[in-house]
Amino acid sequence: MNANPEVSAPEAGSPTIVLVHGAFADSSSWNEVVARLRRRGYPVTAVANPLRGLREDAGYLRAVLDSLSGPIVLAGHSYGGSVVSEAAQGARGVTALVYVAGFMPDVGESTAELSAKFPGSQLGPALHPVPLPLPGGGTSMDLYIQQDRFREVFAADVAPELAELMAATQRPITASALQDKAAEAAWKSVPSWTMVTTQDLCIPADSMRFMAERAGSMTVEIDGSHAVAVSQPGPVADLIDTAARATTR
Repeated sequence: MNANPEVSAPEAGSPTIVLVHGAFADSSSWNEVVARLRRRGYPVTAVANPLRGLREDAGYLRAVLDSLSGPIVLAGHSYGGSVVSEAAQGARGVTALVYVAGFMPDVGESTAELSAKFPGSQLGPALHPVPLPLPGGGTSMDLYIQQDRFREVFAADVAPELAELMAATQRPITASALQDKAAEAAWKSVPSWTMVTTQDLCIPADSMRFMAERAGSMTVEIDGSHAVAVSQPGPVADLIDTAARATTR
C-alpha cells in the first residue's frame, strides 16, 4: 500500500470511487474515508442506499453507475456488498470491487443466510422490528438495532459519543431485503479486494473469509468492529486506493 497516502496522489485519469453503505448506517459513515480519498485526488461519490430490497437497491445503484464516465472502483460495506455484487454485473467501467466487512453472495444466496453461515453474529437478538404498512396492503418489517446495544454490536471501537449519534440516526433496512436472493455475482468477473474485520459482531470473520476465498479476493484483516469505516478510515481508504491503482493503470 502507499507508504505516504496523504501526499502521493494517483496518476491522471484516476477512477471515480463509489461508496455504498449498508444497513443501520447512511452515506455519512464514509465521511472520513471520502476525505482521505479526495486528498489523494480521487473523485468520490457516497451513494444513499435505499435499503428497501436487493433488487430495488441494486437498480438504484446501477442508475448511479450508468451516469458516470470513466473507470469506477466500487466499494460496499456490509449489506452494501450484496448491492454492489448485484449492480456491478455488466456495468460499464467498473474495474474493481472492494468489500469492507461486506457480503459477497453467490447467485441464489441471501445476505441473511451468509450472516448465519458461521457462528459469532450477535446482531439478531439486538434487532428492533417495526411494522411497515405496504402501499398495496399488507405489512412488512423495518429493522433497527436497539439503541442501547448499537455500540456493543455494531461499533464497539467507535467513541461512545459518536456511536450514540450513529445509533440515533441509523437507517433501517426491510427484513425482506436481507432475505432477497442474489440474481448476479459480479465478483466472479471483476477483481475484488476484501477487508475482514476480526472483532465484528454483525458478520462473523469466518463468513467474510469464506466469501473472500471463494471469490479469489485479495484480503486484508484488521482488528476492528463492523463500523470500521468510521473507526479506522485510514486502512479502509488504503485498501480502496490499492484496488484503484492495481486495476486502472
